[in-house]
Amino acid sequence: MTLSSITITGFKSFAKKTTIDISRNVTGIVGPNGSGKSNVAEAIRFVLGEQSMKSIRSKSMGDLIFKGSSTLGSMSRASVSITIDNKNKSGSRGISEEIAPFLAYDEIVLSREVYIDGGSTYKINNTEVRLKDVQAVLALAGIGTSVHTIISQGEADRLLSASLKDRRTMVEDALGLNVYQYRLK
Repeated sequence: MTLSSITITGFKSFAKKTTIDISRNVTGIVGPNGSGKSNVAEAIRFVLGEQSMKSIRSKSMGDLIFKGSSTLGSMSRASVSITIDNKNKSGSRGISEEIAPFLAYDEIVLSREVYIDGGSTYKINNTEVRLKDVQAVLALAGIGTSVHTIISQGEADRLLSASLKDRRTMVEDALGLNVYQYRLK
């Protein structure tokens, strides 16, 4: 399983649907100040199930929705999707019955939408699922909840001053051990 694209619509500064192809190796996202680099990283955190508003620089879920500009109106929802290439068909042994059917597809699309009232939904291939189900698919793809590969503003300090427990979590994420922890649970 490999990450192949990110699609962002109505999330923070992304009013229009924007798709970023990352099917080739991506080392970083660069651009001038105010171009939305941090918003891309936060969109990825959001779709992966981030629950801390502080981690995505917001006070509430409603703050994640595009508020409008001089040329574009405000939106009532924000949506972020990531597409995972699953042509190698990861095995479903030990995975819940809810997740196993999705693993048969060549592409798995994980989506999260947030609405103006603050509610949000998770979807896998346009089927509404629980956060737990999204986390199981992410563990199979080797993408951990702490997203050690996304270093946002101020994250370098957090990584360097992490407690032993947090460092262990980061190492386990990097090694792809989450799949086995989910199976044990």
